[in-house]
Amino acid sequence: MISSKANPKIKNIIKLQKGSERRRQGLTPVEGLREIERALRAGWDADSLFYCQEITGKKIETLLPLLGPKCQTELLTEGVYNHIAYRDGSDGILALFRPKTLSINEIKLSSNPLVVILEAVEKPGNFGAVLRTTDAAGVDAVIICDPLADVLNPNVIRSSLGCIFSQQVVATSSEQAIEWLKKNNIKILATSLIASKDYLTADFTLPSAIVMGTESTGLSDQWINASHENILIEMMGIADSLNVSVAAAVVVFEAIRQRKQRSGKI
Repeated sequence: MISSKANPKIKNIIKLQKGSERRRQGLTPVEGLREIERALRAGWDADSLFYCQEITGKKIETLLPLLGPKCQTELLTEGVYNHIAYRDGSDGILALFRPKTLSINEIKLSSNPLVVILEAVEKPGNFGAVLRTTDAAGVDAVIICDPLADVLNPNVIRSSLGCIFSQQVVATSSEQAIEWLKKNNIKILATSLIASKDYLTADFTLPSAIVMGTESTGLSDQWINASHENILIEMMGIADSLNVSVAAAVVVFEAIRQRKQRSGKI
């Protein structure tokens, strides 16, 4: 049992709070029973698992059969676990994973793909919330272009409830994403206030990419110029924009509604 905060393994977990250290070591901390289980079921390799029996109780028993033979398990005192915990109300379980990475050319598309693209995402909580929407809607892939935040930030994993593990998520440049979309004959629908049409009048039934920018600056000219259609959500109050995760949910599920209607499922 590890009972000292000065233990090298504990000190290293604290180091991994920095994105630069996560990238250098090739390790991603994942906290919480649900999130860890989803990572394991998605084929991520756990390097080590740390838990506090006083906090987790018998919950740990559901994870142990899923761990690979190379995963080291460490029992911690409650004080030490609380020292490394990323969030309040934790399950008392934290694992370090070797992340699975995917390049844009490795994305597997359905016969009629629906893709969500986020340009310059900057708030991990918003990104995580979008991932919950795209998981629920069953989109083919989520592409993060020129991200301003670490895609595997613990706050992204937490706010996505581990849905980041169930999807094809790729980080790349806008240039590469646009080239890939053209290569795969996917229509680009950019959310913009410039020369835009109501999203309810857009056709999402063909291969489509819904592109969203930041709340502060919107999409870059690069995406506006590359788009086949600019779309907007009509605002009827004093607010001039929606949170990007809310806007993504509104547009994505309109696309799903249209596709179901076309196939006769509604």
